[in-house]
Amino acid sequence: MILQIVILAMIAAFLGLRLYSVLGRRAEHEEESIPNRFDSSDSAHPTTLAPAQRPVQQLRPAALEGAPMAVERGVQAIAGADRNFDITGFLEGAKGAYAMILEAFWQGDRDTLKELTDSDVYAGFDAAITAREQAGETLENRLVRIEDAKIDMAELVGQTARIRVAFCADIAAVTRDKDGNVVAGSLDDAIEARDLWTFRRDVRDSSPQWVLDETDEA
Repeated sequence: MILQIVILAMIAAFLGLRLYSVLGRRAEHEEESIPNRFDSSDSAHPTTLAPAQRPVQQLRPAALEGAPMAVERGVQAIAGADRNFDITGFLEGAKGAYAMILEAFWQGDRDTLKELTDSDVYAGFDAAITAREQAGETLENRLVRIEDAKIDMAELVGQTARIRVAFCADIAAVTRDKDGNVVAGSLDDAIEARDLWTFRRDVRDSSPQWVLDETDEA
């Protein structure tokens, strides 16, 4: 009997060790950390994140279309010295100044010319108006349209910005003598005018106004 009890005890001990070894391994396996174990069900299908926004590529302004790189570098230098400078706005303003200055010259409006031009350019306009007045002639010119206006040159010299614009315009021109007779031109036939006008401005000036610094024929 004693031998049987010992054998049964050994069998029980063996079975106990076997159960412990199996259950112990299983418990340890179940306690292992499982990645994303406690994630919500949505984590199995993560939401696609929008890619980081890339800096928007700076497009070349339409005002610089067809302009050489030297002109673009000049415009960038001016913009770097004057944060409020905008080349598109400048070109629109240059077109307006072109029309106003021509109209003032044709009408002999010296006050407007003095405001929009520098002293040298004004002196040239004033001399032409004076000669016209002395001859008793008047102009009945009319700007039909500005066909094109392109930036031809741009530079920053010290604190002075200079930009040249090439204008192409249709102008109806008539010159009358002191008796009102037409001595030149016709309002029925517009002629093409090509001008190179250079505008100047001190970038330190609080006023945004540019003045006409030089005129030439294209």
